[in-house]
Formats: sequence, C-alpha cells, structure tokens
Amino acid sequence: MQFEISETIQILGKTPGIIRMMLSGLNDKWIYSDEGQDTWSPYDVVGHYIHGEKTDWIPRMLIILSDNVDKRFTPFDRFAQLGDQKQTIEERLKEFEELRKKNLQILEDADLQSHMLSYTGIHPEFGEINLQQLLAAWVVHDLNHIGQIARVMAKQYKKAIGPWTAYLSIVNK
Repeated sequence: MQFEISETIQILGKTPGIIRMMLSGLNDKWIYSDEGQDTWSPYDVVGHYIHGEKTDWIPRMLIILSDNVDKRFTPFDRFAQLGDQKQTIEERLKEFEELRKKNLQILEDADLQSHMLSYTGIHPEFGEINLQQLLAAWVVHDLNHIGQIARVMAKQYKKAIGPWTAYLSIVNK
C-alpha cells in the first residue's frame, strides 16, 4: 500500500474509539493486568498514547515543517507513563480522545503537499527521517498498541483455554 495522508488520518482518527470500545466499562482485572515483569497493562498503553500525543508525533512534525535550521527531535521517553495511576481509565480514554482530536486538526490544518513528505528531521536514535516516515510510523504505532492491548487481554485467559492454546496464537507471543 502506498502512503496517503487521507488514509493516515482515517486510522489515526479511529484509534481512540477502538481503544474506548476495547476498555471502557471493564473491571480493573482487565485494565491493570499485564504479561509479567516489565510489561504494560492496557492502562499503561493508554498512558503511552497520551504521552505520545503531547510530546512525540505532532511536535516532531512541527519541527520538520519549521523554518528552524536545527531539526533535532527531543528524545521521547517511551516509559513516561509507567507508575502514573492518578487517573481512572475513563479519564485517560477521554484525555486521549481530546488530544488526538486536537492533533488531527493540526495535521489537517498543515495542508501537507506531497513534496513536503520528504522534509526531514533528526531523530535522536535513527538519525535523519522524513515526514512521511514519521506519519506512517504514527499509524503503525497505533496499530501495534491496539494489538498489544488485545494480546495482553487474551493472555489473561491463556490457562483457561486449555488445549486451544495450540490454535490461538495470540496467547503464545
């Protein structure tokens, strides 16, 4: 599939609703369970989405599109959300939805033209990346964490499914 801004916005716009459908109204066992030491619960994943909305995707896009000579990105703390449990899951879901809506408006208002997708910034680990790569990574990042939430939740029943573990690969990853 070839990269298209409109298709990018489709996925990015759906993610908060998908996450809400998956998690809203569930009890704490589903929300706070993880896969073991040094893994994330669905609650942690939503916090990670929020942190990314505040400090990653759009701020980096704006650096790339700016007139500044220095195009270096601020390093992103992928673990900033861990240990922060001040909000309920419902509050986190709402904050994620609001931040994503605001960020999608910024993305749409940027009125990106195809030639702008080759504009570059400097990632602290990867070096030079272009705007298309950043936006495509944002989409794949969303899908990756949707899959992560599903996997973490499925693994809560790994023992309960007995022999079906042979056919249900999600619990074996």
